Amino acid sequence: MARKVADCRKTPSVMNCTLTIIGEEEEVVRAATEHAVSVHSHEDSPELRAMVRDSLEDEKVPA
Repeated sequence: MARKVADCRKTPSVMNCTLTIIGEEEEVVRAATEHAVSVHSHEDSPELRAMVRDSLEDEKVPA
């Protein structure tokens, strides 16, 4: 199973955050949501988790 990537650089912010989180889908959604709440002052909600999940990409592994 491909690991998932959440990359803060792909979401515009005033902080210019550069955090990238890689792992299994559920752990990335959890970690990225916690990051969005604690660093970017978002409110934890089903909508936020859905947005995070929708933004995930498969990890690109060099051949």
